Amino acid sequence: MPVLADVVDAVVGGDTHRDLHALEMVTPAGVTVATTTISNSETGFADALSWIIDHAPGPRVVIALEGTRGYGIGLTRALQAAGWAVIESDPPRRGERRRGKSDPIDAHLAAMRALSLDSTRLPTPRADGDREALRILLGARAELTATKTRQINRLRALLLTGQDADRTLARQALTVDVLTQLVRRRPRHNETREQAVRRTELRRLARSIRRIRDELIENKTQLSALVADLAPALLSSVGVGPVSAAQAIVSWSHPGRCRNDAAYAALAGASPIPASSGRTTRHRLNRGGDRALNNALHAIMLTRWRVCPRTQHYIDKRRSQGTNDREIRRLLKRYIARELYRTLNATITT
Repeated sequence: MPVLADVVDAVVGGDTHRDLHALEMVTPAGVTVATTTISNSETGFADALSWIIDHAPGPRVVIALEGTRGYGIGLTRALQAAGWAVIESDPPRRGERRRGKSDPIDAHLAAMRALSLDSTRLPTPRADGDREALRILLGARAELTATKTRQINRLRALLLTGQDADRTLARQALTVDVLTQLVRRRPRHNETREQAVRRTELRRLARSIRRIRDELIENKTQLSALVADLAPALLSSVGVGPVSAAQAIVSWSHPGRCRNDAAYAALAGASPIPASSGRTTRHRLNRGGDRALNNALHAIMLTRWRVCPRTQHYIDKRRSQGTNDREIRRLLKRYIARELYRTLNATITT
């Protein structure tokens, strides 16, 4: 396994912050060539490019930065635009800080850690473009969904403590018609102050929930358009909708992030974890990994469980072999993860 130190002339480690970035260049042997501090601005990025050109002992230079999608995103984009290879560096662990804690020390540790990385599996930063747009939309959808859930719970609580008609509504599904009915409520004769406040708050929550539903529909439309451009084959798979397909793409990120379909299943927390003892041989659910991707796999699995004849035949076969439903769900999620990986690898090449 060739490490990065075997294939480069130098590595630049970077510790990024809101105002300043610390950079250190080292040789493949770990000898410091030069250090510098730049501002987190266009001027600072230009200074960094000049500094690398002036001090690099050869053309093969890799820059390992902390926070490539945080404070270091501007420097990352400037370096990539100039043709330099940039990789993501994890923050130092406590045991690595034998020399103390400072920005130059962290930049040195980033460079030294990069030298020992497998050169065929470098942690490249997330890409801009459509995949970043998907990530933004998924983040917005998660926020909208959480807000909608909180407001629905509050609306039901207000209805449950209201009059008989309100308690009846609380037991119904909050359809658009029900929300519209709440929005159109008018003051009653001899209405008490408490009843007026309750009615006003019900109207406000109903309006907000209705608005969020519209925003979620628009969000799903945007996700569907982006997925159709990036990986249309995903949407033709049974149970895969725009939201779960978008999450699969965002977690997959780019070719090479996961070395194979089994690694993608492990990333999703769908890989088997041995839980055998004595005469019992079994595997348990994986509680780690990317839980958003795991949730997407779970949604796909539930849909196939209900409507896919092939999946139902597999379930019947496994049940006849004595496998319980929880284990079957784990097996199905792992299969779906590997299927999604193969589709993405065949569809998205850059």
